[in-house]
Order: sequence, then structure tokens, then C-alpha cells
Amino acid sequence: MKKLNAILIGIFTLCGNLVFGQQLPAEKSLLWEITGPGLSAPSYLYGTIHMICPADYSMSETIKNSFAKSKTLFLEIDMDDPSMNMKTLQLSMMKTGSLKDLMTDKEYTELEKFMKDSIGMPLMMFNKMKPFTLLSIMYMKVLPCTGVESYEQNFVEMAKAQKKEVYGLEKLEDQFAVFDKIPDSAEIKMILEMSRNFSEQKKEFSKMTESYKAKDLDALGNAISSSPDIAGFEDILLVDRNRNWISIMEKAMKKEPTFFAVGAGHLPGKEGVIELLRKEGYTVRAIDK
Repeated sequence: MKKLNAILIGIFTLCGNLVFGQQLPAEKSLLWEITGPGLSAPSYLYGTIHMICPADYSMSETIKNSFAKSKTLFLEIDMDDPSMNMKTLQLSMMKTGSLKDLMTDKEYTELEKFMKDSIGMPLMMFNKMKPFTLLSIMYMKVLPCTGVESYEQNFVEMAKAQKKEVYGLEKLEDQFAVFDKIPDSAEIKMILEMSRNFSEQKKEFSKMTESYKAKDLDALGNAISSSPDIAGFEDILLVDRNRNWISIMEKAMKKEPTFFAVGAGHLPGKEGVIELLRKEGYTVRAIDK
């Protein structure tokens, strides 16, 4: 179960921490207060990083207090769903063919060696899984530590302790469908490029973590927006999903004070959640600078 949760967190990292576009918020903050028409009390929006080393993890009293004031928790998906692990496994599997079928013999041999030497896992273990599942495992290994902290998992535990309901802005099937829209050939290319530049990927992830710890969405965005991995897939990875979330957020906020926690990459930009909420007439204010 823990391994499946780790795979899921890795999958979320692929799309939740991508940033693009202009109009990034000037304030250095990950926590935002939402007020405006139809809201009897403020709701809150928090940008997470889906995996981080324990030494880099922190949660301020402002975040804890804002969470305590909220009646419900919304994540990208409902991570409190008891069927999530089984669904994850099922949705990760290829319906036909294998990873080996998507590569040349030379590429497969090259990747096989990388997985053994750098990841410590046999490639055969993932041969029947969709390419992005393998990609997510590789992303998890860029962390310079053995343990992993998850803001989402901690928020779920806090919700349980405070007897709050946990909901998702989209279904697990929706998140997998995002990656299903990306051609297998494009994902295989990402996998091979990452394996060939793994040391550089580790350095880039460390820079991203430092930007996150500094609550600097501008720097975080600038560090990631130039990534060739998202070129051509911006709409399906971020824009469409951000737009779909707004009506769900509005309904939840008008019912009761809500705490939303989504990948930090969804917050900034002219098509980010912050600007989309502002366009609907809400005041979105940084409160944990």
C-alpha cells in the first residue's frame, strides 16, 4: 500500500508542479485567503509540492490555523478514498503491449541498465505499466533523501483528526486520463531524456525545492516553464484542469469555509487558479508571506 501511495504521489508531481504563463503573483506566498460574493466566511488555497524531503518540510501556524477554520478539505483528488490504491494499480496498467514494444532494443537495454544502476529496480517490473508510471518512479528518485513527506497526506491526517470531510476537485480517473492524452512516444522520449540527464534533473529538482521553501512562485515558475517536457501539453496538464476546478471551488466555498490544497504549479499565471478566481470576482490575498 505504501509503495502504491508513493507511485501516486510521483504521478501527481508530474503535472502538479509544472508552471507556465505570465502574470505570476508578486507576493511570495503559498497560502491564499479567498473572500468575495456569496461567501459567509473566507476559504483558503494552498500550493503544495507533492513530494519533499522530511528536512525540507514545514507547516506554519498560519496554515494550521487556516485549516482549522475550514470545514472541509479539497485536494486534487480524494486521497481518503479507500479504493484509491486498487484503482491506481488498475489504471496504471497498459491494456495491450508493453514498454518494450515502445522502444528499440538498444533503448530498452540502455534503460534497463539505468533502472538497475540508478533507480535500484528492475525495468521488467514496469514492463506492463503505462510509461508515465515509470516516469513517476524516476521523478521520486531525484530526491536527495530516502524518506518522502507529502503535504497532501498530512492534510488528510489533519482532516481525520479534526473530523473534516475530504473531497477531490477531480476523480482519479480524470488524472490518469490527462496522461493518456499524451502519446506514448512522447512519454518514452521524456523517460529516455531523463535517464540520460539524471544528475542534471536532481540539481533542477533541488533548485525547485529551494524556490518552494522560499514561497517564491515567480522563481518556481521560471525554473520550470522552460522545460521541454510540457511543450504542447500545457492545456491538458494545467489550463483545462484549472478551469474545470473553479465551478467546483465556488460551490464548495458558498456552502462552507473550505481549504483547498493543490500543486503549486496550478496557482500562478494568467490561467492559474488565483487569476481565474479573481476573474470571477473573488479577492485572493496572500496571507503567509
